[in-house]
Amino acid sequence: MNYRNTATLAGYEIPRLGMGTMALAIEGRPADRDEAIATIHKALDLGVRYLDTAWSYYLPSKPGTGEPQDMGYGEYLVRDALASWNGPKDEVLVATKTGWLRTLDEQGHYGWQADARPETMIANAKESARRLGVDTLDLLYSHCNDPQVPYEEQMEALKQLVDEGVAKAVGISRIGNEDIETAHRILGSRLVAVQNQFSPVHRDPEHTMETCERLGLAFVCWSPLGGFLDPFNEHLFDRFREIAKAHDCSYQRVTLAWELAQYPQLFTIPSARNPREIEDSFQAVRLMLSNSELDYLNETQAE
Repeated sequence: MNYRNTATLAGYEIPRLGMGTMALAIEGRPADRDEAIATIHKALDLGVRYLDTAWSYYLPSKPGTGEPQDMGYGEYLVRDALASWNGPKDEVLVATKTGWLRTLDEQGHYGWQADARPETMIANAKESARRLGVDTLDLLYSHCNDPQVPYEEQMEALKQLVDEGVAKAVGISRIGNEDIETAHRILGSRLVAVQNQFSPVHRDPEHTMETCERLGLAFVCWSPLGGFLDPFNEHLFDRFREIAKAHDCSYQRVTLAWELAQYPQLFTIPSARNPREIEDSFQAVRLMLSNSELDYLNETQAE
């Protein structure tokens, strides 16, 4: 089984294993901000060249949707990590997202809330550029399809952001095939990626990866290891643990290598909460699984 370790995304030729930064910025994040920055530095030192963040990676400090002191935490973290890194910053693709925000209820439960009104998406995207310290965002995703706003209007907002030079390229997230087709019709070549959930826990039941392949779009996996906020059936990783024993490595590394083998334009962005986790994950780019191993892992298992 052969596949390229790199591919092109938003004009960057980069390794297909990047790093998500949600785990460094929301509940469960490292108490020591320096540790979070050290984790990003470790990723970059290893060769990661895609950092994925979002406007909504923060913690509301009182019931509602947030307070200024924490809003944009994830974006500031990426900005400061890059500013203090001695490597080639111009090689690093930074992606962020607009159209979603965090909530906190009176009982202390965190949640998410869509707000993809065009005026909100545009304002938040411009704030993201300011927080990241750039004139133009490398890659901006629509974080979800807000059911209260026609999807066409959400896509027109992304189109405007590219046309105005706020973003170089755009992507869409948490969407099905119909939304992909709508976005492609409106955005054309401005649209470069779809970021959807994909892992042994969620195997793309709508086959959106196939739609991406047909349209020539990158497919970016979120929660590629199942996710750390929501419970899932650990037995879905049993076969990956079997293969991991044969390779004397972690099952997480096998999982990421399996994902990379699915599609040449697939990027996977595992989160990491410390340098050790991203060091283990990045080694997946060098783990070559045999065809028989891939066939075994591709078989659907009952939950």
